[in-house]
Amino acid sequence: MPGITLTEEEVRKLTSCGNPDAAVLFLYRKAELPRETALAALHFTVPRMVGATDTLRQLGLWQEERPVHPTPERPQYTEEDLKREQQAGDGRFRNLVGEAQRRLGRTLSTEELKILLSLIDYLRLPTEVVGVLLYYCLERSRRRDSRAPSMRAIEKEAYRWADEGIDTLETASFYVQQQLQLHTRVQQLRQLLQIDQRRLTPAEEKYLVSWIRMGFRDDTIRMAYERTCLNTGALKWAYMNSILTSWHEQNLHTPEEILAGDAPRKPEQRRASAYQQHDAALSPLAQEAVARMLAEEDD
Repeated sequence: MPGITLTEEEVRKLTSCGNPDAAVLFLYRKAELPRETALAALHFTVPRMVGATDTLRQLGLWQEERPVHPTPERPQYTEEDLKREQQAGDGRFRNLVGEAQRRLGRTLSTEELKILLSLIDYLRLPTEVVGVLLYYCLERSRRRDSRAPSMRAIEKEAYRWADEGIDTLETASFYVQQQLQLHTRVQQLRQLLQIDQRRLTPAEEKYLVSWIRMGFRDDTIRMAYERTCLNTGALKWAYMNSILTSWHEQNLHTPEEILAGDAPRKPEQRRASAYQQHDAALSPLAQEAVARMLAEEDD
């Protein structure tokens, strides 16, 4: 990579975020290397790239870039444009319309057809990728017990995919698989935390996703939940997050590791520790006296 310079603020944010992928990606971008080659150059999977960019956004270190489109702004499609595309010999748009209407269970309006056309004409997403996108948006809504997504919501997700380089059948399929597995884990943790009478708020879901990405098992999260309830009388998200973040920073991710790290020391270890804090200031003669005193206490 070319020589780069980081500000003190950038160093502080990157070293405290706990996400090595985000730090590597930031250095890559800081070196002004091409964004479109980042996945291959950094050997990232799509979920790792998305996680890294999400972290950098939260830190205020990510400058959004729109993909290069054939025009600066989305074209204002006309009904004549729609008619021409639907009658095109390759049947690409016509088949996509049929797929979208089948999945959404209704006939698309003229404005919705214009949005659908923009996904393949303006964003340049292959029709098979748009098909995966439709499946993902519908499945995500179904798992959240909400109504079918609007075409505006699907368009918003499509722009995010285009920005993240999710533009092949392989990357789209892999990304969807990972995201749906993540959603399943989130719902499992929701049950573990006894949240079954309502949907999670976006902030609550973000907490759960961050804990999953830290690598915590259910039993570890349950331990943090119990400590939170014992100490605060209820589920306090920020308090519980501070517990898990502290464990993560100490590389403690299982109950066994946490209990070992929290285990109280033996009386003689506590006494020795208290004396050792002042050893540097003691003369050799005084240190000898301390050693004798500790030996006498043990007898």
